[in-house]
Amino acid sequence: MGLKKFKPTTPGQRHKINSTYSEVTTNVPEKSLTVGGGKSGGRNNDGRMTMRYIGGGHKQKYRIIDFKRDKQDVPATVKTIEYDPNRTARIALLFYADGEKRYIIAPDGLKVGDTVVSGKTATPNVGNAMFLSDVPLGTVIHNIELKPGKGGAIARGAGTYAQLNARDGRYAIVKMPSGETRMILTTCLATIGSVSNSEHSLVVSGKAGRSRWLGRRPRVRGVVMNPVDHPMGGGEGRNAGGHPRSRNGMPAKGYKTRSKTKYSDKFIIEKRKK
Repeated sequence: MGLKKFKPTTPGQRHKINSTYSEVTTNVPEKSLTVGGGKSGGRNNDGRMTMRYIGGGHKQKYRIIDFKRDKQDVPATVKTIEYDPNRTARIALLFYADGEKRYIIAPDGLKVGDTVVSGKTATPNVGNAMFLSDVPLGTVIHNIELKPGKGGAIARGAGTYAQLNARDGRYAIVKMPSGETRMILTTCLATIGSVSNSEHSLVVSGKAGRSRWLGRRPRVRGVVMNPVDHPMGGGEGRNAGGHPRSRNGMPAKGYKTRSKTKYSDKFIIEKRKK
């Protein structure tokens, strides 16, 4: 992994910082693990725009990722590390000993030729998936299940990771990427290591056109809309726009929207930092 700057030969190149993609070993995905992904342009089945600021973008194929890691006690060899247009992290193609192929989110440090395994026989090496009951305390983990067998849901973005701090009976105490500390059942699986492409947050697109390639249309500020379109719209000239609110009137800064009776509150030991 690495970043490269560009010579300012054009305005779009002047501030551009992009990944070197040095860890990527192929640009051809595994055909049996890809499906076509159509684009909606933000329209529903009536053809009406229900999500704004979506449209265009380069054609993409979806890579089917194994978030469950439920093929247990079967060793797999890392065949390739690949770019995935659907996520910020890199993905790794695994060839299992019985001939099956699967994609997983590539952890930092995983290389072609490495062997990974999932289940009770796994050791705490990078890329192995283990039950939280077996992971050594203090280990950095990612792709963590919240419900046993449902598949990893926590720490899947580029550079993210959580840490296993303690165990208390049936529960493991995990510090999340947000800073929140919560209890998760020890029968849930997690993958050892942090997610690859940790420098993704340092990438600078350089020009508006690259957002269009990603299917993102320009986002319009509420204060420049008309009163019919936004609570902060209207007025003569540059008006302040009143209290910051979303388009449907929900206060936008400092207003708590989490339910006071949310069922998962009992699993949270320490809230995330403000």
